[in-house]
Amino acid sequence: MKTYGYYPGCSVRSTSKAYERTLLDVCKVLGLGLKEIEDWNCCGATAYFGVDKAMAMAVSGRNLALAEQQKFDELVTPCAGCYLTLRKANEYLKDHPNDHINKSLDRVDLHYGGTVTVRHPLELLSSEEALKAMAAAVKRPMKGWKVASYYGCQLVRPYSDMDDPYQPLIMDRIMEALGAQAVDYPYKTRCCGGSLTGTVEDVGFRLVYMLLSEINKHGANAVATSCPLCHFNLDAYQSKVISRFSGGFDQAGGRRLEPLPIIHFTQIIGYALGLELKTLGFKDLMVTPGRLVAAS
Repeated sequence: MKTYGYYPGCSVRSTSKAYERTLLDVCKVLGLGLKEIEDWNCCGATAYFGVDKAMAMAVSGRNLALAEQQKFDELVTPCAGCYLTLRKANEYLKDHPNDHINKSLDRVDLHYGGTVTVRHPLELLSSEEALKAMAAAVKRPMKGWKVASYYGCQLVRPYSDMDDPYQPLIMDRIMEALGAQAVDYPYKTRCCGGSLTGTVEDVGFRLVYMLLSEINKHGANAVATSCPLCHFNLDAYQSKVISRFSGGFDQAGGRRLEPLPIIHFTQIIGYALGLELKTLGFKDLMVTPGRLVAAS
């Protein structure tokens, strides 16, 4: 069993605890080893690059240097923001090995040689081997689950080597391997608003509403997310968004919008693989998938 370096980031230790818990449990079932790198620090999040690019590179570069020092050639992080931030720093430091960023790392007895590849868990869990293993390990067939996979804007852009930047299918394939119906819709990578829900509320809420309206229109009864902030925006603000912008109705089609369970993709995998319901964190969702669980 290969062991990957694991960088949790801050979100999965606060607002998205169920994401990390189910990720670790699922990887254990599938024989994928994740070992947390020692002494990691916050990646600075994507916004830091707009404040102080050099400092942002150094902050993320320290994590990459730690992973390299601890003999990991692949570093897995579950947060899309952390993934993008570490990717940016990684690409820059590989192209500029003698840059002043490494000189800053030298001051704390670290140096980054560019040997680490940054991964998102979706890359591991969507390999042909993992898909076959998941399909064979299903304990709860996903009968009646119509899942719209929401990727957000950071996972496949600007780096598109993981999947197509406009029509990704990596998470859809996982849902299908579990026996669920993958619902196709055109807003898979449209921004959820990010931090705008807490800064420019009307704009952030409208972006969330547009996503929920489109997902409803295409007949999904659940949403799978791969980013802690995307999950928070869609889950925490769903009822308020529907009420504010539509009175509960889709403005375009006149259909009533149904509140949907917004679920980390690892929670869905864990459910299908038979993990104990009490460990999945479904009860902590604003809209629980109780009806789907009962039906399947």
